Amino acid sequence: MRILVNPDSKTWNKELARPVQKMKAIEKIVKPIMKKVKRQGDKALKKFALEYDHAEIDSLLVDQATVGAAGEQLSAELREAIQTAKRNIEKFHKLQEMPSISSEISEGVTCMRRSVAIQKVGLYIPGGTAPLFSTVLMLGIPAKLAGCKEIVLCTPPDPTGKIHPAILYTASLIGISKIIKAGGAQAIAAMCYGTETVPQVDKIFGPGNQYVTAAKQLATRQGVAIDMPAGPSEVLVYADESAIPEFVASDLLSQAEHGVDSQVVLICPTEKIIKKVLTFVELQLKELPRQKIAKKALENSVAIVMENMDHALDLINSYAPEHLILAVKEEEKAIQGIVNAGSVFIGNFTPESAGDYASGTNHTLPTNGYARSYSGVSLDSFVKKITYQKITSAGIQSLGPSIEIMAQHENLEAHKNAVTVRLNHLSKD
Repeated sequence: MRILVNPDSKTWNKELARPVQKMKAIEKIVKPIMKKVKRQGDKALKKFALEYDHAEIDSLLVDQATVGAAGEQLSAELREAIQTAKRNIEKFHKLQEMPSISSEISEGVTCMRRSVAIQKVGLYIPGGTAPLFSTVLMLGIPAKLAGCKEIVLCTPPDPTGKIHPAILYTASLIGISKIIKAGGAQAIAAMCYGTETVPQVDKIFGPGNQYVTAAKQLATRQGVAIDMPAGPSEVLVYADESAIPEFVASDLLSQAEHGVDSQVVLICPTEKIIKKVLTFVELQLKELPRQKIAKKALENSVAIVMENMDHALDLINSYAPEHLILAVKEEEKAIQGIVNAGSVFIGNFTPESAGDYASGTNHTLPTNGYARSYSGVSLDSFVKKITYQKITSAGIQSLGPSIEIMAQHENLEAHKNAVTVRLNHLSKD
């Protein structure tokens, strides 16, 4: 990791630039994939499975017998852990339910709002180097709680054409039965356009690499909504002398092992703290099975000495991290000072991996600075808010003249007339 000391704010964007490819270059690769899936449907998905996943696929849909037997391939310990995470995630997301609201805003004018589930949703679950069965929980649970009528799950197969049993077991536990063997941009295309096997959906959810992100953004041009433009994972740790260096190192590495395009950032008030943390990073790195991936990610990463806390918080908000860990003495001041972050982890005993798996919060979060304007996935992500209004005869007589005046001054006579004809009608009675 590079070490910077009190960098000027003018250099922050350059020094903390994410290791991402230019979107235009990625779109040139993704667009032909999406077009081929649109034209050829299932046939294209099978071809891409062979090309990218090195898997020969007979049936894209995982049969229910395979799904039902998946739990038997997992240890009782893992099944119990998944069930624990499910309970916590369900509990926290259920708290997010919003009751319908209704109020008489003025005499005879009643306004209402209620939440309605998005009918058809697609969940993308990364497979690749790490089968993220935890993401099945994070997306599937709020989709079920919201009441989405159709849920389709796409995830890449392994070279034998199979889906990891933990993904199948978790999907079954939640009640998701439509599981498709398709990954990458081609899976997003299938959910966007629909194929013989994959239903077209109204909104696509799920993290992925830059190709998946590009495909999701292209899908929005076809009228399909997405959760957010989430790309490679990232973490920023703000730690002072109250932090335990060994813990900080483990948090940095837990993100670095996600992928070579991940980024980790460390901010400390002194270089002495940074060097202590980096010593533990080197020690722990040697023990990691994904050492090569983590090491490459660390090359894209930076440690920053920031003596002044206010300046440190300004830098954090400028960077807008996906995951933010606060291990500082002035904890409350730091919490209050943060306005841009996907999810915040507070104190020495709150590892980022808790949110990734089982604390209850959602781990599908905005990356690449999108935390400035996007929230992470929640129950709200799976519903629409529909508003209603009902006006009585007394209400239109009271409110109508204001509407007429406003419409007239916008030169929208038909808008004015829609009120006038009603008022004239009532005046005859």
